[in-house]
Amino acid sequence: MATSEPDTLRDDIAASGVASAAAAPLTSLASTPSKSSTSSVSASTSSASHTPHAGAVGARPARQARGTRARSVDDEASEAFQHADVSPETVKRDAKRARRAPSPARAAEREQSRVTEQPGFVLHSYPYRETSLIIDVLTRDHGRVALVAKGAKRPHSALRGALQTFQPLSLAWLGKGELRTLTKAEWVGGLRPLEGDALLSGFYLNELLVKFCARDDAHDKLFQHYLTTLHHLAHGEPAGIILRAFERVLLRETGYAVAFDRCTQTRGKVAPERHYVFHPDRGVRPAGGDEPSDWPVVSGQTLLDMEQDDYSRAQTVQQSKLLMRFLLNHHLGGVPLNTRQILLDLQKL
Repeated sequence: MATSEPDTLRDDIAASGVASAAAAPLTSLASTPSKSSTSSVSASTSSASHTPHAGAVGARPARQARGTRARSVDDEASEAFQHADVSPETVKRDAKRARRAPSPARAAEREQSRVTEQPGFVLHSYPYRETSLIIDVLTRDHGRVALVAKGAKRPHSALRGALQTFQPLSLAWLGKGELRTLTKAEWVGGLRPLEGDALLSGFYLNELLVKFCARDDAHDKLFQHYLTTLHHLAHGEPAGIILRAFERVLLRETGYAVAFDRCTQTRGKVAPERHYVFHPDRGVRPAGGDEPSDWPVVSGQTLLDMEQDDYSRAQTVQQSKLLMRFLLNHHLGGVPLNTRQILLDLQKL
């Protein structure tokens, strides 16, 4: 059936209205944002507005991470060290090194107890253990000192040939006790060796020094006079005169000497023509006959000569020998000298 034009137009308009009505909700949906989208955008905006600077964000967490890793490495290394297998030999070696290393205070004290380049002479020596010696030396600045010379008895020891009596030495030692350790002994030279009667006289001098000189008591003048006496003996000068002069210096420097030219009773000068005795503790007094029989009587001239070290008169030589023997024997407490006994025995041969 044929359709009229107005009817067709109405149908088109109706179809168009239906399409518009159907499209309207889609258009409204596309143009109006959803609730979830709005929330997402708001959250992003809020997060962006409160985010700090990028450099400040990464500094502290990165540092904390590195510190955590370092502590972890240190803990692992410490645990590995604690579980390490240390041999007993290593422990002993480390302990020995620790004992050998001196403390600063001990090193300073050791340095103070070290003596070097000290002029001296060997007075006496005797064996110590298997390969060492104990030597008694007379030094210029430290007096008489006892030293242990380690290994001095060995055939190839450098000390073996140097530690000779009556020879000037340069000594070095270490320690502060009664017995110190010799570290160096060098021969200086300058003296001829003693021979014959001069050698026995030299041993006599050494024995006097050992008996009269206290340890660590320096006597510079006595040391110099000992050197001079050895020089005179080595050149053959009369032993009697040289020994009397040394004995008098020995008594004076060790505190036993009294003036020979002054009378303790009259407090005046000794008269050369009179006779006197010498009191060991008080000095010269006139001989009265009531003194002990073992006190030698000497002339005033002998006493005056001894004060001046003048032994040109035969009477002075003879009387001074008796007087000095008496004084030395008194101060030694009656103990005889070995070298003097040897000399007496040799004279009897």
